[in-house]
Amino acid sequence: MKIQLALDRMEIAEAIELTRKVEDSIDWIEVGTSLIKEFGVVSIKEMKQAFPNKQIVADIKTIDNARYEFELCFDAGADVATVMGVSPLVTIDTCMEVAHRYQKKVMIDLLNTSDQQKRELRKYKDAIFCEHVSKDQQEELGSQNHGTKPSNFSEFQVAAAGGITLDSMEDLVRSLNPAVVIIGSAITKADNPSASAAQFKQLILQTEGNRTC
Repeated sequence: MKIQLALDRMEIAEAIELTRKVEDSIDWIEVGTSLIKEFGVVSIKEMKQAFPNKQIVADIKTIDNARYEFELCFDAGADVATVMGVSPLVTIDTCMEVAHRYQKKVMIDLLNTSDQQKRELRKYKDAIFCEHVSKDQQEELGSQNHGTKPSNFSEFQVAAAGGITLDSMEDLVRSLNPAVVIIGSAITKADNPSASAAQFKQLILQTEGNRTC
């Protein structure tokens, strides 16, 4: 299980400084949507230059103009880029084609997708599927619940995002068994980000150890 550190609502230099404090405990680095919107793809480029051995996820949240946006991300150094699952299938087809050409990965964000859309998305066998509780849902409605039902994509590579904490990890692992857990403020806004990231890493190692026993 990989830890993806989500970096949002900060300057690029601040994001790099924070990531250096936790890099031993995290696996993937997400250049968040707000960073990309505020600073452009230079935010992706600078994160890749600072952490060349980490997987860089560009959370571009593409919903149209797929070829242009995905090429921008991959040319800037991203290893993974995100597309919304509610996008037209031609958009997602294009994302997959561009990623295949660059030998990179696509993460499909399932936020607000219908059951019918989820069924249609299952054809993308090489994608990572992100079960996502939105920022607005967390901040405006106070919800951080991914639900207790197993993922519709349990046989695929699944990521989980949205308000994940140490206390919610056990239920999350039981319900989704994600390959990637996307953690933002529980690390980035902690009093001691390094200690918080290490706690998440230790919890994951314990969970995986228990499953192999």
